[in-house]
Amino acid sequence: MFLSRLLAAGVLTAGILHGSVTFAASPCGHSPAHEAFNVQGLKSELMVTALSCSAQDRYNAFVAKFRTVLLNEEDKLNGYFRSTFGRSAQREHDDYITQLANVQSERGLQSGTIFCQQRMAMFDEVNALDTGEDLSNYSDAKDVTQPASFESCAAPTTTRAPVRRRAAHKGA
Repeated sequence: MFLSRLLAAGVLTAGILHGSVTFAASPCGHSPAHEAFNVQGLKSELMVTALSCSAQDRYNAFVAKFRTVLLNEEDKLNGYFRSTFGRSAQREHDDYITQLANVQSERGLQSGTIFCQQRMAMFDEVNALDTGEDLSNYSDAKDVTQPASFESCAAPTTTRAPVRRRAAHKGA
């Protein structure tokens, strides 16, 4: 019994340390786009849960409570897609939202009848949150399924080196 608790504590400590190192080693840390993707993923997962488990009233309460935060995060996502995809930003954003809902629905189908038992507690958890920062931290800590990995760091600035032209070689 003692050995298993000691082992569990060691695994937990290693996980925390690994997570800290991974975050610190991240090239961009915690960017606004990264936060926006996390919050959007959580919102979508709650929507899929609400539709699958007949909990639309709980989803509506979540949206009403965090309306301002959700709109701000949506603005950040729009900015990300505009800066990344230019003219095709809206199409790419729409594709992302569709793919997000699809992968989360598939995950629910794979879970079968236990899905609602596993996911309904999230409504109690988000209801206990008070601020947008709480919501952001919660969404960052949850294992929310995403359809793809998006590079959510700002592009590094580059300076162009002057182009040197070689003189034409006069040969034989």
